[in-house]
Amino acid sequence: MNSLGLDRIQTLWQLFLAGGFMMWPITVMSVVVVAFGIERFIALRRSRFVPRPLPAALAATVAARPFDPCAAYQACQRHRSVAATVLMAMLEKVGRPLPEIERAIEVTKESEASRLYANIRPISLAVSVTPLLGLLGTVQGMIIAFYTTATLDAGANRAAELAQGIYVALITTFAGLCVAIPAAMLAHFLEGRILRGFRAVDAIVATVLPALERYENKGRLTVDQLAGNAPVLRRGGPPAVPAAATTTPVA
Repeated sequence: MNSLGLDRIQTLWQLFLAGGFMMWPITVMSVVVVAFGIERFIALRRSRFVPRPLPAALAATVAARPFDPCAAYQACQRHRSVAATVLMAMLEKVGRPLPEIERAIEVTKESEASRLYANIRPISLAVSVTPLLGLLGTVQGMIIAFYTTATLDAGANRAAELAQGIYVALITTFAGLCVAIPAAMLAHFLEGRILRGFRAVDAIVATVLPALERYENKGRLTVDQLAGNAPVLRRGGPPAVPAAATTTPVA
């Protein structure tokens, strides 16, 4: 590292120390923004909302005549995601009136959205709090600067002393804004990613919901029946045992 780089580092470190105590909570908030930003970048990838294999698997079940909610439910179990969770809640209401199914969809989406937004809240907190910390440090520095100027000996250069005090006091405001502005941009970007993810979830729900409305078996299925762990009662015939539940007879 050349001498110019070392000089810059020393200058930044000197500014940090000159800013006083309030520079430390501002630094902590910057670490919070970076840590939660990286975590949300990883957590909010597209496969978290709609895995690539899921639409194809659901398209096959929707295209089947008649529609088999058990096959759709088991496809969701194989591809866990936000879309799968919403669809499973919807399929668990099979046989119920349409408003009840739509209510289950909305409640599940709200629950999933709340969980996804949870780790964006610390970033939003940094956006609100960090400028206030910077302003608090500046106010504290201004008080010290004016007090120091007022108590100077006669004949001292009061203007220079006051300018020096104000210069130091503004460091915390600058630092707070340097953290808050990128944090605001990051929070906005992550919220947009969540909204795009839920639009993809709505699209895949819209492909399954009409098939569910046309489902000929109006009786409600249990979670065990949907998962293939219990026989499904069909109209006009014996129970249909899912393939996963069949056994090979022993000779």
